[in-house]
Amino acid sequence: MSIRQITIIGTGLIGGSFALALRKNKFKGRIVGCDREPALKRAKTGGVIDDGFVKPAEAVRGSQLVMLATPVLAIVDLIGQLGTVLPADALLTDVGSTKTAVTEQALSMFGKNAGKRFLGGHPMAGKEQSGVEFADADLFQNAVWFLTPVSGQNLQKGLFAEFAGWIDQIGAQVAMLPPDEHDRLCAWISQVPQMISTALAAALVEEFGEEAPLLSTGGRALREMTRIAASPYSMWRDIAITNKKNLEDALLKVEQRLAHIRENLATRQLAEEFELAHGLKKSAGSGK
Repeated sequence: MSIRQITIIGTGLIGGSFALALRKNKFKGRIVGCDREPALKRAKTGGVIDDGFVKPAEAVRGSQLVMLATPVLAIVDLIGQLGTVLPADALLTDVGSTKTAVTEQALSMFGKNAGKRFLGGHPMAGKEQSGVEFADADLFQNAVWFLTPVSGQNLQKGLFAEFAGWIDQIGAQVAMLPPDEHDRLCAWISQVPQMISTALAAALVEEFGEEAPLLSTGGRALREMTRIAASPYSMWRDIAITNKKNLEDALLKVEQRLAHIRENLATRQLAEEFELAHGLKKSAGSGK
């Protein structure tokens, strides 16, 4: 069965960008959105969706692919809502930043059929802004799109293969990981950077006030370090709750290294810390 209609529940930055990317890459089918009325109006006006519904059960009718593009706790809730009304031949996927809680809910709802009906996903792309007005057809270019299949799932056939083909078509690169490994990795490569940026920005505001001309005087390094501090709390709250243990462990290790640097600002050990850190750049540059 080919994908003729796609429902995107959550027509914000990621959901809207996926729709625009599909259109740019010649998807000929119908794209249905599901969101609050004001968001649907903006999505329709911007040519992101063909039609929209407020109620998820109505939005999924007739779709071969349903994408959940909301914060993680809402994704978990939506899987519960849609478990009994989703078309039996439809593929349900999501773009949540954590995968263990989402996958557990899918296994609970679909049981032995979970491998035929659900495929977890997480595109490593985004902006500090939210909302469909910031949607970008090129958002996924050269980005990794994690897929977290359940045991025994065959991604080489049917809707799974077609969906993976569209991920490739819009410029992303598929990478597969088990949900628990995904969550541990993303705690380090995505969630710790966000928390460090948030902490630095909050400390600067507390130290110098909101009106201090910090970004212009601090230069590029400060702008880059604090850019994502503008990200919405509503999304990161759900990530922190659903990946709490991994994020706590990673933050503790970073805290320990910061304490080590603070205690050795005037010793040779500071140089050793710089040398160790330079290994990350060397590794990235060599493609290892």
